[in-house]
Amino acid sequence: MENNPSPSKVDRKFIERNRRNQMKTLFRKLNSLVPHQRSRESISLPDQLEEAAEYIKKLQINAEKLKDKKNMLLGNERSNGRMYGGKSVGLKSPRIEIQQMGSALEVVLITGLDSQFMFSEIIRVLGEEEVDIVNASYKVIGDAVFHSIHCQDGESAKGAARISERLKNFIYDSGYGAFNV
Repeated sequence: MENNPSPSKVDRKFIERNRRNQMKTLFRKLNSLVPHQRSRESISLPDQLEEAAEYIKKLQINAEKLKDKKNMLLGNERSNGRMYGGKSVGLKSPRIEIQQMGSALEVVLITGLDSQFMFSEIIRVLGEEEVDIVNASYKVIGDAVFHSIHCQDGESAKGAARISERLKNFIYDSGYGAFNV
């Protein structure tokens, strides 16, 4: 008998060496992706794996927190949606705020991008109430449109209450539901 190992033993050694080299490469790659709080001293492999596992857990917790925050911020969106360009877009419930300062009224209307007609309808209602519109502007931020209308009303508090009631009825009758005065 010779001392030469059989060909299958050589193959197994070669395969095992390649597997170990591949694992070392993967560990190095994983370690390079993890921000290190410790110094760049030689860290044992189990410590590197533990550090990577802790980092992944932190990322998962942060992802959950961000998802919860996103859901909270989008909470005023309706559950139904429309399709625009193949993408589903949630419908934002319009909100309206009316502030009276003497004979001046400030109407702030916040809508989604899909509710642009609401602005013209609010202007129509104000015109029917014979309110002088001094200034009207809007600003688009994300998927929300902020409309601001500054008016003069000669009838004081009674006029403002009537206008608020009409705008409230318009919002409820159009099926949008959310109203804040």
